[in-house]
Amino acid sequence: MSAIRVTVWNENLHDRTDPRVKEIYPTGLHGCIREFLSKDPKLEVRTATLDMPECGLPDALLEQTDVLIWWGHMAHEQVPDELAAKIVNRVQNGMGLIALHSAHASKPFRLLMGTHSEEMTWRESNDRCLVWVTEPNHPIARGLGRYIELDAEEMYGEPLIFPRPDELLFISWFEQGEVMRSGMVYRRGNGKIFYFQPGHETYPAYHNPDIQRVIRQAVHYVYSGIQPRETIPCPAPAVPRKANS
Repeated sequence: MSAIRVTVWNENLHDRTDPRVKEIYPTGLHGCIREFLSKDPKLEVRTATLDMPECGLPDALLEQTDVLIWWGHMAHEQVPDELAAKIVNRVQNGMGLIALHSAHASKPFRLLMGTHSEEMTWRESNDRCLVWVTEPNHPIARGLGRYIELDAEEMYGEPLIFPRPDELLFISWFEQGEVMRSGMVYRRGNGKIFYFQPGHETYPAYHNPDIQRVIRQAVHYVYSGIQPRETIPCPAPAVPRKANS
């Protein structure tokens, strides 16, 4: 089996402008994710950022991506509608998508979910977070305990406007009592999508071994193995003529 081709996309704005983020993720959030995923010999990992030509995702790269990991927060509207539509098309044709943290408000995710708002409760106040595992036998949750504990994380809470997921794998609890459906799988066409809540830029969630395990196992789960197909002109079928009576 050839390696799964993973592209980690990050808008890369906080990473370059916020000293707190630079301290936690000196190579950027995308660099951190690439580093731990690259330890898996079955994955071929690349990164792309918003400031690159064509937002880092030219057609050739997108067509060679089996799983796209997306992190965005403050620049969702800077992603061209045309690129978002191309990503949706690739997902529907078999590319896996992993949407991390604030990527719930990204254009590709909103298009795939059919949502036009990002309403939810949220708070950035160093809340302790327990990410409870609701499906311990699921491939994405394999090897975890009952929950993942994060000393501090941005609170995202219900109610959410997300559609009902095909699979609900995690529910996060925060120390002031809020809860959130925080790990969900959706199917769109031939593609699978995994949304995972932890990962605010000023907290070190992506250094947590259990969070890394979830993302790595999610890559394998959403990978379909379906390759992009050429559009082949299809002539009208030959219909036998009726014999003359």
